[in-house]
Amino acid sequence: MIFVSGGTRSGKSQFAERLALSLSDEPVYLATARVLDDDFRQRVARHQERRGAEWTNVEEEKFLSRHSFEGRVVLVDCLTLWCTNFFMDLECDVQRTLQALQEEFDKLTQQAATFIFVTNEVGLGGTSANAMQRHFADVQGLFNQYVAARADEAWLLVSGLPLRLK
Repeated sequence: MIFVSGGTRSGKSQFAERLALSLSDEPVYLATARVLDDDFRQRVARHQERRGAEWTNVEEEKFLSRHSFEGRVVLVDCLTLWCTNFFMDLECDVQRTLQALQEEFDKLTQQAATFIFVTNEVGLGGTSANAMQRHFADVQGLFNQYVAARADEAWLLVSGLPLRLK
């Protein structure tokens, strides 16, 4: 299990894609996004264009463990959007969201596969004046800690430069 974190536009997805391709000729790209507007649809399209035919693309907003990935290299991009999906569906309840995420994560990672998890390091920014944003930052930060603690390898991307954390 490999954890890749960084800020917005830090290069984390491209780093994770290169890593996945170094581990497998046919990796899986597991996309967790809900596409809600045209701008985001264009961002998703740019990500898809960057990847070649060697990738198996799977789109799943919440229940990642319903898919079988035995023996595969799976890039999950990203935990932040995955957290958002649970957070919004569970009415911004921090504890219920964390519990649901941890249960689904544990089910997913029971599979004999190599997982690369991409996430945003939300804790590098300031504290928001908005309560919902603060609660989401709590969920994301705590869940990142949960995943990072279980990872065999962890990376932080800053300005396109990878820093190995463990």
